[in-house]
Amino acid sequence: MRRGRRRLGENSRAVHLPAPPLPREAPTGQPVWRTSGWNLPGSPGYAESAAARSSGLASDRADNPTVAAFAAAMAAMEGAAAPEDVAGQAFPSGMAATTAVFLTFLRAGTHVLAPAPVHGGTHSLLTNVLSRFGIATDFVDYSDLRRVHRVIRSTTKIIYAETLANPTMAVADIRGLYRLARDAGALLVVDSTLATPVVCRPLEHGADLVVHSATRYVGGHDDCAGGVVVGRPDLINLIREIRVDTGGSLSPDDAFLLRRGMETMTLRVRRMCSTAMVFAASLAKHPAVRWVDYPGLPAHPGHQLARHLFDSGPEGTRFGGCVTVTVHGGYDAGAALADALRLTRLAGSLGGTRTTAVHLASAARPDEALSGVDAGAVRFSIGLEDAEDLIVDVTQALDAVRDGSHTRA
Repeated sequence: MRRGRRRLGENSRAVHLPAPPLPREAPTGQPVWRTSGWNLPGSPGYAESAAARSSGLASDRADNPTVAAFAAAMAAMEGAAAPEDVAGQAFPSGMAATTAVFLTFLRAGTHVLAPAPVHGGTHSLLTNVLSRFGIATDFVDYSDLRRVHRVIRSTTKIIYAETLANPTMAVADIRGLYRLARDAGALLVVDSTLATPVVCRPLEHGADLVVHSATRYVGGHDDCAGGVVVGRPDLINLIREIRVDTGGSLSPDDAFLLRRGMETMTLRVRRMCSTAMVFAASLAKHPAVRWVDYPGLPAHPGHQLARHLFDSGPEGTRFGGCVTVTVHGGYDAGAALADALRLTRLAGSLGGTRTTAVHLASAARPDEALSGVDAGAVRFSIGLEDAEDLIVDVTQALDAVRDGSHTRA
């Protein structure tokens, strides 16, 4: 025992354990930095880091290496061929990411254009929350860009779009919307959750910012939640300040799972798209079906636009992994179809490895905008099962709906 060195008390020894050494070798997997704070080398610079004006690691509310790695990975995927540098910011959910974008670029008296219909959470945010702060929104059918042009105002700051609309699978004319946004001096913000960068990368077609609910296809296993915004670094830096000020921080554990999911995202989404094409084409022929919303079908209004915007591979053009099936008979028939499924699980989530379905009218909140969506519509999120098994499952459910043999529990 060394002389002259005071030994710490047992409580102090317990909380001041030796720090693990940083390895010299680079890890093959992404480390998880599960910490809510960081030791600073000195007082200078702390105030700047704590105020989120720099990228210093001051607290969990500002930055975390695991979270930053996920955001950078999404920026790399979305910005693979973008005309400018791309950066990203991660959030605890897709709605948190969307909220941060709106809070960053909107003020009282400004105006937003959004598609009709639009994701229910986005519709609720615009109508129930942002409207209270003097922000106006027009919901417009984006199938006619002349109609969109007519409702643009001098105060329009954001034109918001969805690459693939949920649940109609409408395809956004991103290039056309970009021209309108550019002429109006507005930002084009695109929610590309249903497409993923495997199907379409809106930044390549003129979008200023791209938003994802990473909970869906990015994570891909229904075991984590998160959101992300990617775009030009100058815009992302402004969004980061709002994220820190409002406390919208993604956890390191979720960031780890989301980034790990990205490594198989291309394989998963390609297979889902391929299965969805076969699935949609088969069910469209069933006599109990009124129509099928899937852009891979030639009869879909967005088919040709999707062929121009969406990526293709050996399997052909990728049209996404969600299919909405509308049956004859309205609400009761749609609910009966969902209840008669055996292999397919009933869940509002999408983008996971297992196929899920939801009767939209049953699941809709009172404040959600379901205009243009029939009460008999059931949305399917295609998973990794064999296409034949899914078709057999849904066909038996459709047969039960047609002959009335299924009664709801």
